Amino acid sequence: MKSFWALAPVPFFACLAAALPAQTTTTPSPSVPTQSQTLVVLGSATPVPLAESPRSVDVIPLQGQKLAAESPQDFLRTDSSLFLESRGAGGGQADIVLRGGSFEQTLVLLNGFRINDAQTSHHNLDLPVPLEAMSSIQVLAGAGSTLHGVDALTGVVDFLTAAPDHDSLFLRAGGGSFESNEETLLASATRRSWSGRATAERNFSTGFMADRDYRNEDASTEIWHGSRLGITDLLFASSDRAFGANQFYGDYPSWERTKGWFASARQELGAHTVAAFGYRRHSDDFVLIRDDPAAYENNHVDASWQGSLRHTLALPKGALLLTGLEADGDSIRSFNFSEGVTSFALGIHARNRGAGYIDLDWNPPNRRWNLSAGAREEIFSGGAQAVFSPELAGSLRLPHQLKLRSSGGYGFRIPTYTDLYYSDPSTLGNPHLKPESAWSGDAGADWAPSGRVELSFTGFYSQQHDTIDYVKSPTVPNPYLPPNCPANIWCAANLNGLHFAGVESSFTWIPSKSQSVHIAWTALHGAQSALHGLESEYVFNYPVQNIHASWTVNFPHTLALTNAVQLAQRYQQSVYPVWNVAATRNIGRLRPYLRLTNLSNTGYQEISGVNMPSRAIVGGFAIELGD
Repeated sequence: MKSFWALAPVPFFACLAAALPAQTTTTPSPSVPTQSQTLVVLGSATPVPLAESPRSVDVIPLQGQKLAAESPQDFLRTDSSLFLESRGAGGGQADIVLRGGSFEQTLVLLNGFRINDAQTSHHNLDLPVPLEAMSSIQVLAGAGSTLHGVDALTGVVDFLTAAPDHDSLFLRAGGGSFESNEETLLASATRRSWSGRATAERNFSTGFMADRDYRNEDASTEIWHGSRLGITDLLFASSDRAFGANQFYGDYPSWERTKGWFASARQELGAHTVAAFGYRRHSDDFVLIRDDPAAYENNHVDASWQGSLRHTLALPKGALLLTGLEADGDSIRSFNFSEGVTSFALGIHARNRGAGYIDLDWNPPNRRWNLSAGAREEIFSGGAQAVFSPELAGSLRLPHQLKLRSSGGYGFRIPTYTDLYYSDPSTLGNPHLKPESAWSGDAGADWAPSGRVELSFTGFYSQQHDTIDYVKSPTVPNPYLPPNCPANIWCAANLNGLHFAGVESSFTWIPSKSQSVHIAWTALHGAQSALHGLESEYVFNYPVQNIHASWTVNFPHTLALTNAVQLAQRYQQSVYPVWNVAATRNIGRLRPYLRLTNLSNTGYQEISGVNMPSRAIVGGFAIELGD
């Protein structure tokens, strides 16, 4: 399904549109209902049931499960095609690797609006909306630039909210290992023609090792209103994260603080047209040596805006035509402070983009197949060449609940400002970088022989061009390095000849009403000749094997116990296991919870040189009051 690519709030609108019936002139104050079935909003022109999607999409529900997780990132680990490169606990800085692509090649959305950071993709998961305000996460694997635009090279992850269905007040407090503490406040209200939610959340810890403390704070408020014109959705959110960054960017005891706010507005203009606008501001204060800030400090402030207008037109024989226009832009002001001297770090820059797209979805009534074809033309400011992104997907339903599906498309990404202009004692950007791109395709089958068993299998392949990575060589010059790259310094460069092939599978079994078992496995193989003897910093950090297995048991008195084990093997690294257990009471006024993480006490790294936390335990209580 599709969410508005670069700036499109399509996904959110799609989700909202599915949840809210079209308004008519005979209903002056329509109610604002909530979504009652699982619909996919990534990969097609309008929301469709998950079973009908022709794309490889994973829908992760969050309702009734949030007490078992510390942050939204914890839920992403259940998808084995997605590898989370985290730098510690607390839901702080983490990167997404999808189907082997670099952490910069996945587009992150919030209700269909872009969250990807123009300064550096390390901040793409700086989500301003607290976990308790989210309703689900949807993951599209494979190229998604046709409907989602720039950065959707290997996939799209969309974090969705939904209107509340009752008045409520939710409070949560807990604490545990490493002096960790977490608190949440949520208040929801509903009326006939409107509903709203305000949420605030914070968590902090002294850290499991020196200079790995953190403090995260998030808050959001969202209002939905129904009128004769249609549904109006307004969201405002903010975040503040400070953390010890020991070893994050090399052998330095660093410190970092990021702050941001996000505002969006979406308006239905009748039953078939929607307009949307969003604005994001983000700042990053980085200190290379925490105990000596004057030695080297960077301050970056970037901003981005996005706007879109889309229209859907019903055609004969079950066809639907989506057309849209969108525009977005980003800018940055970046300075460096070193030994009392102020200078430009990334400098002062700005750029804009505009795009038009079209998508035809054909799902004939009473037929067992569907077909989706789309194309996008994106134009960049500064005279840069336009990018054309086509896509084709289809599915065929066979007897015995078997569905075959296949898709192919083109994805692309432009460099971040860090890729282009950053410089420090160990890293050098490259203002001459080309955009990176990839052709990719997949084919798979989904089988649900009964309501208790589901199996899925997919094979995929991608061929990348001008892949952006940081590389270095002990000797210079090297024809594959920028001319000004010194020896043993990470330099941004374009690489060619990189491709990935792999398989992903999942198995879900519900042996009884009180139990469920889920196993997901992904295997990857990447080209080994793309580096031409150079050392890579990011591109070859992908997992060659990633398995996630979970078993959930619901006991009497609404107690749920979840056992989850991940087995991962990064490229040229050893296999490591991580075992997590959560016990929660998810309904009722009083809801105790207990989370035990890394019970195997595994010493492991998801990013080279950055140790992950050892065994930890967190427990607390939640109280919900309301209808």
